[in-house]
Amino acid sequence: MRRNGDHYSRLAREKNYPARSVFKLQEIQNRFSVLKAGQKVLDLGSAPGSWSKYCLQQLGPKGSLVGVDLEPVRALPPSGGRYRFLQGDIFSAEIAAALQRLGPFDLILSDAAPRTSGSSLVDAEGSLQIARRVLELAADTLKPGGHLVVKLFQGGEEGQLLQRMKVLFHRARAFKPKASRGESREIYFLGFIFDAKVEKKA
Repeated sequence: MRRNGDHYSRLAREKNYPARSVFKLQEIQNRFSVLKAGQKVLDLGSAPGSWSKYCLQQLGPKGSLVGVDLEPVRALPPSGGRYRFLQGDIFSAEIAAALQRLGPFDLILSDAAPRTSGSSLVDAEGSLQIARRVLELAADTLKPGGHLVVKLFQGGEEGQLLQRMKVLFHRARAFKPKASRGESREIYFLGFIFDAKVEKKA
C-alpha cells in the first residue's frame, strides 16, 4: 500500500510541493476542470500550501486566491498580490466575516481534516462537522454557478451531506482520487453550479 504513497511523496518533493496531496487536486482538475484562469478561489485547510501553489499556477495572472488554515502555510512563489492567507478557525465568526468581505468566490476547495484520534468513527464525525461548516460558508460566499470540492472521511453520515449538496447544486457526486492512500477512508464530494436561489428558499 505504501509504495503508491511513497511514489507520490517522492514526486511532490521532486516538483517542490510541500505535500503529496497536490496530486489529488491535480486528478480532480484533470477529470472535472474546476479551476479556470481568472477565477477567485477559496482554499480552506490550505496548509502546508500544496493546493494553494497548484491553484495559483492554474489561475494565471488575473486569478486570485484566499487560503485559510489554523496552521501557517509554507513559502509560496511570488503571486503579485493575487494571494491572501488568513490564519484562523473556519468555525470562528471572524473568519466567516472576513470571507464575506473577500468573496464571493467562483470555486471553494476544502482539504481540511480533523486531527486523527485513532477512532474511525470519531474521525468520520469530526470530518463531517468540518464539511458541514464548509457547506455553510459556501452558501454564504459562493457565486451563483460556482463549484465546491470538499474532503470527508467515510464511515459516518456523509451520505446526508451529499444529498444536501444535490439540492444546492445542479449536480453533485463523490470522487476518490487514485493519489489517495489505499487504506485511506477519505473521499471528495464535488458540487457543480451552485444555485443561490435554492439556498435562499431553504
